[in-house]
Amino acid sequence: MHRRSLLAAAAALPFLSAARAAEPLPSLNFLVPAAPGGGWDGLGRAIEQVGVAAGLVARCQFENLPGGSGTVGLARFVTTRRGKPDSLFVAGASLVGAAIASRSPVSLKDVVPVARLTEEAAVIVVPASSEFRDIRHFAEALKSEPRGIPIAGAGGGTVDHVVLCRLMTVLGRKPLEAQFVSFPGGGATQSAVIGAQVKAAVAGWGEFSEQVAAGRVRALATSGERRLHPDVPTLKESGYDVTTTNWRGLFAAPQVSGTPLRALTDFATSLQATPAWKELLQKRGWDDAFLTGDDFQTFVARDQAETEAVLRELGLA
Repeated sequence: MHRRSLLAAAAALPFLSAARAAEPLPSLNFLVPAAPGGGWDGLGRAIEQVGVAAGLVARCQFENLPGGSGTVGLARFVTTRRGKPDSLFVAGASLVGAAIASRSPVSLKDVVPVARLTEEAAVIVVPASSEFRDIRHFAEALKSEPRGIPIAGAGGGTVDHVVLCRLMTVLGRKPLEAQFVSFPGGGATQSAVIGAQVKAAVAGWGEFSEQVAAGRVRALATSGERRLHPDVPTLKESGYDVTTTNWRGLFAAPQVSGTPLRALTDFATSLQATPAWKELLQKRGWDDAFLTGDDFQTFVARDQAETEAVLRELGLA
């Protein structure tokens, strides 16, 4: 057997044993392509919280690598984690769009789909001291003078950016007229809004729900089909035909297949079935979007094609 094949087989042995014995995985090493505090990081830490407590994995380690709206971390994962069965990459819809918009040489086509876990609406928030009391006043100002309202988000082509661009289109303005300010992660976006460094932000509901509850920011509207808070309307019910959500999930490293991949899929399946996971989803306003195997792979390919079409329509690709 080739030396590289022997090394890969040896590295997979703990995973194969754990899968056969239905014991906890010895470890999982996550690469999160964003700074701490954002949606991808939040999902990874939630997996650790529930997975360790449920006895599904003994320990988790994290590497946060922001940059390029996730594409920097993706490139690192592809080149350094190849064939490693204990490695997982946290990503989702925003990385699909960012890779297309930036013409990145790497995309989710270069990693192995494991499981789609969550779906989440975005929220438009403003500082607690903002002059914008509701979504109508914000939209009127955005339509009148878009360059005068700096709006924070995760990066070009992300769900945050797409929500803003679609709102601009509904308002009769060109998407690129908006003054979109890219930040490396949810934590930086939160700080910018709370500190009134920007006039507004678009981000995942889970990234701002605690700040909304504490009164640190004001939520104007969400981008889903249903309300996530009794006092926060959706864009659609407010008269703005914008409905966009953000899915997130897990991906294995290139060349991981067979039994090691099944072990990772079984881990995600067991995690999703725990009562603690369902409770966490409800608490954070995440929808259960569980999907694995060929169905998830087909979904990712379709999402890439549909996202590219949307970004072209908006002038972002």
